[in-house]
Amino acid sequence: MSTHWITTPVTADLLRGALDLERTAHGVLPHRLPARARAQCADPQLALAESQPSGVRLAFRTRATAVELDALPTKRVYAGAPPRPDGVYDLLVDGHLAGRASVPGGHTLTIDMATGAAEHRPGQAGTLRFTDLPDRLKEVEIWLPHNETTELVALRTDAPVEPVPDRGRKVWLHHGSSISHGSDAASPTTTWPALAAALAGVELINLGLGGSALLDPFTARTLRDTPADLISIKIGINVVNTDLMRLRAFTSAVHGFLDTIREGHPTTPLLVVSPLLCPIHEDTPGPSVPDFTALAAGRLSFRAAGDPAEVAQGKLTLAVIRDELARIVRQRAADDPHLHHLDGRDLYGEADAAELPLPDELHPDAATHRRIGERFAKLAFTADGPFRP
Repeated sequence: MSTHWITTPVTADLLRGALDLERTAHGVLPHRLPARARAQCADPQLALAESQPSGVRLAFRTRATAVELDALPTKRVYAGAPPRPDGVYDLLVDGHLAGRASVPGGHTLTIDMATGAAEHRPGQAGTLRFTDLPDRLKEVEIWLPHNETTELVALRTDAPVEPVPDRGRKVWLHHGSSISHGSDAASPTTTWPALAAALAGVELINLGLGGSALLDPFTARTLRDTPADLISIKIGINVVNTDLMRLRAFTSAVHGFLDTIREGHPTTPLLVVSPLLCPIHEDTPGPSVPDFTALAAGRLSFRAAGDPAEVAQGKLTLAVIRDELARIVRQRAADDPHLHHLDGRDLYGEADAAELPLPDELHPDAATHRRIGERFAKLAFTADGPFRP
């Protein structure tokens, strides 16, 4: 017997975690930065990162036993590197994982890591299908791939859908680098912020932007203008990766970033998280560059290309940044009792690196994401933490 499909337009009231929706020739493209912010930066790395829907999910109530989603992904290929797996969609039914799948096809973006050049080849949309869902009224979430730009073309179900009513849960707004974005996590619900949010029972808005946690004023204004009950910012590693600024500029930029957030959230609990341990950059400045010796052997890896002798002239390492972030928070906390600090090595430190080393020298694997998420939930969301209930 053929299924009687109902097509429902994908609108903002069916999406969580996105701050903007762009209508395209194919459907809608969720963005994690608003259009005004995107217009202020021409960096292709930022454009790629913010369009990858980490933490973005379709959420609706329905009695449907079958759901189809037509989507048009953009899949990255790094020239000379091993193929990347297709992006993963996680299906949650009443908060529990009930399915996992990928969408074939899509556009292809081939990136030459030696030159930075990129080639875009157009492709076709594919269909994601989940069947045999329980025949009762339930909440359904489809978490989009955290690392794959995704245009949503059509949502079909065999019963009507409606937006999920507000459950009164606190909204946690988090900003960070590629690790917060979810780099090398197994799926969108197993990035460390998604895991921590699930453990704490909060609604996540993830502004982890791979390669782009650079203290940009437009990102600070986005955090300022986004309603939230809890805010965390994890900063430092990308400033070193890109060799973007010296200590003098970094200190001023951190103060300005925090000032801007406080304009919109004067008393919201605000947690500043310093970088996780990253051995190649603990005492060696950036930039981070591809390790072409590893690439020739078919392995993606990075190395630190800076000169430790230049730290005396203000070049930044993770050790320098951690000390400065701790000092800034101590200084400001005298007048801001809702401002808090967490040393990133409490989430991933030397013992963790010995047990679970970073596979490419920069990013944690799936097991490490789980460890970081569990530790963050324990340190931030429990009775003694800055985000205590």
